[in-house]
Amino acid sequence: MADKSTIARPYARAAFEEARLDEQLEPWSQALHTGAAVVADPRIEVLLGNPHVTPEQLAQLVIGIAGARLGEHGANFIRTLAANRRLAVLPEIAALFDTLKDAEQGVADVTVTSAAPLDAAQQKTLEGALAKRLRRTVRLHCATDPALIGGAVVRSGDLVIDGSLRTRLERIAYELTA
Repeated sequence: MADKSTIARPYARAAFEEARLDEQLEPWSQALHTGAAVVADPRIEVLLGNPHVTPEQLAQLVIGIAGARLGEHGANFIRTLAANRRLAVLPEIAALFDTLKDAEQGVADVTVTSAAPLDAAQQKTLEGALAKRLRRTVRLHCATDPALIGGAVVRSGDLVIDGSLRTRLERIAYELTA
């Protein structure tokens, strides 16, 4: 069976193109996340693979639970996914949609893992430097990992900047033993 993200990608792109044409990126994002939360519920998840439940019944169940938060386009999208037996990949579709939306809006998610917690001033300085480097608006996510000993590791998509003391020590140890 194909990977869930492979199955989700064309649906996410189609939803994104529709949302972009209608200038409704944020409402679509909210609708997809609402639907994703519904299908991720264990009680609904059991029904997704049940051959005794028709696609239309699944669609009506998800639309009924999600209510007006889906909107007309979201409800139609849910019906399409149900008809194609793809409701289970809705969480992946929502995540891929947000990735496309962020790229369109020039936003980058950046995770900074540091040895010690960063204070507000350090976060602000780092956010400004990263925004300049990435040429995007930065949404900063901070985490701590004492195993780094000192410094930080910055991740944004494929970009990884490892300025941790642990990595530097590992490089020195490698060079000394090589």
